[in-house]
Amino acid sequence: MIEFYAARTPNGRKISIMLEECAARYETHMIDIGKGEQFDADFTRINPNAKIPAIVDHDAPEPVIVFESAAILIYLAEKFGKLIPKDARGRAACMSWTAWQVANVGPMFGQAHHFTSKAPETCAHAIERFSTETARLLHVLDKRLSEEAFLAGDYSIADIAVFPWIRVALEPIAKARPDLVGDTPHIRRWFAEVNARGAVQRGLAMGR
Repeated sequence: MIEFYAARTPNGRKISIMLEECAARYETHMIDIGKGEQFDADFTRINPNAKIPAIVDHDAPEPVIVFESAAILIYLAEKFGKLIPKDARGRAACMSWTAWQVANVGPMFGQAHHFTSKAPETCAHAIERFSTETARLLHVLDKRLSEEAFLAGDYSIADIAVFPWIRVALEPIAKARPDLVGDTPHIRRWFAEVNARGAVQRGLAMGR
């Protein structure tokens, strides 16, 4: 059994999708980050950084704790032997695009959302900076998906990492800044294919 600590955020949904794709036996513990439950001592013993997601794998001889979404995706891919290429070239692409999401898509999309929707004061410079960078990342993604059906060639943890962020961000960003985003036909084709997977839909229903 795997204990899964989550919230209904893109990072949380990465892991719920992966657990479903792996047909893993798991129990979900929802963490109310709005109430600050991620700072409770019981949770910080699992993730000292007080962020979701995190897992505790009880299938090992001793419980294994993994936090940070990319680390969890890689751990589960290796544990179940799926959704990560075995050849060096494919694995390198998969790891590169997974790291790209963690280092770029999450932080930039999150900052763009904060400064356009949540900041108590309008900061035109921040809005322009993060909107421009978010649009650039979408163009990078669309170009990659014009070359390959999925980010690492075949469907993998790289697609699972990126998908939940595109799910919540593409339409608002494209609507708010059509001058920057433009058309994204390859992202939209890819999104429809990933979204149609049964495990993805079950993962999106996390905790319901």
